[in-house]
Amino acid sequence: MQASASSMTKVNAGALRKGASTTTTLIQRRRVVAKAGKTLPSWYPGAAKPKYLDGSLPGDYGFDPLQLGTEPEQLKWFAQAELLHARFAMLGCLGVLAPEAAAKLGVQWPGAGVNFVDAATFQYDYDSKVYFVIQLFLMHWVEIRRYQDMQKEGSVNQDPIFQKYELPSDNKSGYPGGIFDLFGWSTRSSQDLEELKLKEIKNGRLAMFSFVGFWLQYLCTGKGPIDCWIDHLANPFVNNILNTDAVPFINP
Repeated sequence: MQASASSMTKVNAGALRKGASTTTTLIQRRRVVAKAGKTLPSWYPGAAKPKYLDGSLPGDYGFDPLQLGTEPEQLKWFAQAELLHARFAMLGCLGVLAPEAAAKLGVQWPGAGVNFVDAATFQYDYDSKVYFVIQLFLMHWVEIRRYQDMQKEGSVNQDPIFQKYELPSDNKSGYPGGIFDLFGWSTRSSQDLEELKLKEIKNGRLAMFSFVGFWLQYLCTGKGPIDCWIDHLANPFVNNILNTDAVPFINP
């Protein structure tokens, strides 16, 4: 009887250990699934994400209605194109808002008070075409090297003119680091860096929409964004989109 009781005890203990192991495995699997669900958010709750959007890109919410990213190389190109346009849009919005705000505050310089559309052809010290040609050559140089880096990462890390400047060997396309990272953000932990990348692309997407809004406002009112904002605050029920040419069937 004692031997039988001992055997029963061992069997029960083994079963308990096996059950505990199974429970632990289930809990771990649930954690993995929950973590995966957390790192792969969707642009619309319940919408199925395309298989080729695996969450590895910053700001990937599975939004690709035209299926532009089905080819891996094409997806890489579009991701870099979006990142570049986002950065230009953020700089562009700053270039529109800052001069207009400074002029409102009384800061004076050649061209102060000129709206952002007319500023492109405003007569400064030299003809605007001179500045255009200078920008064209500079941008050509930068874009060619950026394209080469996209084709082969790290191929343009060495500065061809100033030999003492060299980018980190572990950099990625779109995130060169080195002298382009004045605040050392790329040297932070990988988690912090991924969070900064996400914030950048979110703000960049917002800036792209904002810049389109600036243009639509100007086409309808002939004013810059700050002037439109001031007018709206002065009389919100009159100075709004419903009283502009943006809605032709309301204001024929």
